[in-house]
Amino acid sequence: MNSAFNPAYNPASGPAFKIEGLNAFYGPKQALKNVGIGIPQKSVTALIGPSGCGKSTFIRCLNRMNDLIPVFRLEGKILFDDTDIYSKEVDVIDIRRRIGMVFQKPNPFPKSIYENIAYGLRIQGINKRDVLDGTVEESLRKAALWDEVSDRLKEPALSLSGGQQQRLCIARAIAVEPEVMLFDEPCSALDPTATAKIEDLILELKKDYTVVIVTHNMQQAARVSTQTGFFLLGELIEFNGTDRIFTNPANKVTEEYITGRFG
Repeated sequence: MNSAFNPAYNPASGPAFKIEGLNAFYGPKQALKNVGIGIPQKSVTALIGPSGCGKSTFIRCLNRMNDLIPVFRLEGKILFDDTDIYSKEVDVIDIRRRIGMVFQKPNPFPKSIYENIAYGLRIQGINKRDVLDGTVEESLRKAALWDEVSDRLKEPALSLSGGQQQRLCIARAIAVEPEVMLFDEPCSALDPTATAKIEDLILELKKDYTVVIVTHNMQQAARVSTQTGFFLLGELIEFNGTDRIFTNPANKVTEEYITGRFG
C-alpha cells in the first residue's frame, strides 16, 4: 500500500474498496501512481487536490467509467466486496448499477421527471406501475426532492433549476439500489443555497451508502467527510481522518495545500 495511507487510522466500518498498487494511464501519460487506499463503507470519503492531480481519474476507476476512453489503461487492483472489479468475469453493467455516479454538471435525460427515475428500472425489465410509482417516490424522497416536484412529475426534467436537476440525478442513481455513490465535483455548477442542500443530502446518504466525493472546495470536504485523501501529481500524498488532515496533517505538502500556499 502507498505510504500515504496511515495504518493507525481505524474507521468505524470495514472497507468497501481496497485499492492496491493502482497505476492509471491515458496513452503514454501516467495519471495515477501506485495508489493504495482502503475506502470505508457507509461513510463519506473526500478527495482533494489541485486541478489535474488525479482525483477524477481515481473516482472514475471505482466504477470503470474510464473504460469508455479508448487510450485508458490501468494496472493494480480495485477490490469491491472482495472482488476485483477489473477481472474478466465481472459484469461492468452490474458494477455501474452497484456503484452509482453523479457528475460535475447535472445531466438529466430529456424526459419527464418521472421517467428520469423510472428509466433505470425499465431497462432492467421492471414495468409494473405500482413498483415504478413506489420507487420514483422513494428515490425522490431520499434525494430531498419529492416535496418540490410531487405535483410536477410529468413535466420535463430540464425545467428544473440546476440544484433540483442535480438532486434528480442523485435520485436517478438511488432508484437502481446502488451500494456506493460517487460524486465528482457535484456542486461546482451550483449556487451556495443549492450546494448546502446537496451537502445535507450527502450527510443523509452515508447512513445507507458508501459515499466518495471529489471536491475542490476544502470547506466542503471538512463539512461532509469522515476521512480525506489528498492527491498531488497523480500520487496519494496523505489519507487520514478529516479532522486530522485539516488540523494536523502528517505531510508538509498537505499542510501547504490546505493553508493555501499553492493550488
